[in-house]
Amino acid sequence: MPVKYVFVTGGVVSGLGKGITAASLGRLLKARGYHVTSQKFDPYINIDPGTMNPIQHGEVFVTDDGAETDLDLGHYERFIDEGLNKKSNVTTGKVYWNILQKERRGDYGGNTVQVIPHVTNEIKSRFYRNEEATEQEVAIIEIGGTVGDIESQPFLEALRQFQHEVGHENCILIHVTLIPYLKSSGELKTKPTQASVKDLQGMGIQPDILVCRSDYPLDDGIKRKIAQFCNVEKERVIQNLDAEVLYEVPLMMENEHLAHEACACLHLPCPEPDLSEWRKMIDNWKHPKHKIEVALVGKYVSLHDAYISVVESLEHAGVANSADVTIRWVDSERVSSYNVDEMLGGVQGIIVPGGFGDRGIEGMICSIQYAREHKIPYLGLCLGMQLTIVEFARNVLGYADAHSKEFNENTEHPMIHIMADQDGVTNIGGTLRLGSYPCVLADGSKAEELYGTKEISERHRHRYEVNNKYRDVLQENGMMLSGCSPDGRIVEMIEIPSHPFFLATQAHPEFKSRPNKAHPLFRGFIEASLKNGGMI
Repeated sequence: MPVKYVFVTGGVVSGLGKGITAASLGRLLKARGYHVTSQKFDPYINIDPGTMNPIQHGEVFVTDDGAETDLDLGHYERFIDEGLNKKSNVTTGKVYWNILQKERRGDYGGNTVQVIPHVTNEIKSRFYRNEEATEQEVAIIEIGGTVGDIESQPFLEALRQFQHEVGHENCILIHVTLIPYLKSSGELKTKPTQASVKDLQGMGIQPDILVCRSDYPLDDGIKRKIAQFCNVEKERVIQNLDAEVLYEVPLMMENEHLAHEACACLHLPCPEPDLSEWRKMIDNWKHPKHKIEVALVGKYVSLHDAYISVVESLEHAGVANSADVTIRWVDSERVSSYNVDEMLGGVQGIIVPGGFGDRGIEGMICSIQYAREHKIPYLGLCLGMQLTIVEFARNVLGYADAHSKEFNENTEHPMIHIMADQDGVTNIGGTLRLGSYPCVLADGSKAEELYGTKEISERHRHRYEVNNKYRDVLQENGMMLSGCSPDGRIVEMIEIPSHPFFLATQAHPEFKSRPNKAHPLFRGFIEASLKNGGMI
């Protein structure tokens, strides 16, 4: 059974939502019974975003098999509810790395290595899927960047060649573009879209469907004009307006017949979709019964995309608890013992997410102490758990200089130290403890109650761990080590039973939350926060 391929590109400007368009189509096709896979090709030369500054690039999303990927893969997983892998995110850096390794081995037989055919062949090899599948697979592949960028040209040329190889009936292109509105003349302008499509046509590529981002609805006259100038059918000029809720986009695209047109282009049946659960989720999202404010205390708050999976998980948990969750963004660099009450006063919950580097660390520790002492529901993630241990050591155990060796090599009480298999590692790219790892939960723990099982698996991204030398003293003074690796060697989760809700994990549970399946830890955190003063 031939795999069907849908490529998604963007034109005019960046940030139009190619990833959301691709993810929405995936949800609509999956609702029709198709097996959907997603892939993102990024034109930057980095091997992956793992070494990139979150303030510049946003969150690094980690897959089960340990790939550090672009945040768009998080959208794909949340929309189609399918686990992705290392093959799902390809960068220019990965492509050239592989080509150069082949050249050094002599795989090219002494030939000059060139963009065409060697680079494009390498890219195409990553497009192909298993043609022996027993169920119809639709591969949705997003090409990052904007048409016209120098960096994207090899990917677009590879797409042109690939479409000829597999046949147009098996490979189509959706182009996401912008229809700007000029306030001075009161008009929607189609010329930028025409120019973007012309650029594609100049490369030998003809879009099959145009998804047009616009602040205002497109009337038939506008659609007809775009269709005539861009050589597409009018029914395949699809408007994409702003949505009140991100996850409403698939329903809006269903009303615009995106999946119907894509199936027609691919010569696939287009049965009625089962979107009942999705519609119910959106209805619950729009009609919450409660209101709640939680503080997110982090060092990257100037770019909310740096914590996008955490934000999404809080919102998913809000829907599960029929609550409208407002986030108070708190810059940890600004928090101190002198202003912590001003910065955090009035919130119903506090969350400290992951991160790297020593900037803003003391503000996070101060916030954790505030949550513990004021009985405010608290959830710590990765770095948040490590700093929870440090705070407890300083203010409960009395180890005034307690710290993580990541931030203070000379501390007398290294509560957090480097993992044994990480000691001596010098390359920072792709060398962390990455991917999904099992964890066994303690009997009677809050974690076991929330998960409803003793054995779980969560994704990780860290190099440091709890120093086992301090396990006994932590437990003797009221901290429960509520989750450990199956061999008991690594502390994965902690909590304070005497606190209404005080739980932290070394993992990144936010990566596994779904809009219609809130993660247990976030669901429990929001439930506890509601009990701490949420508004009806």
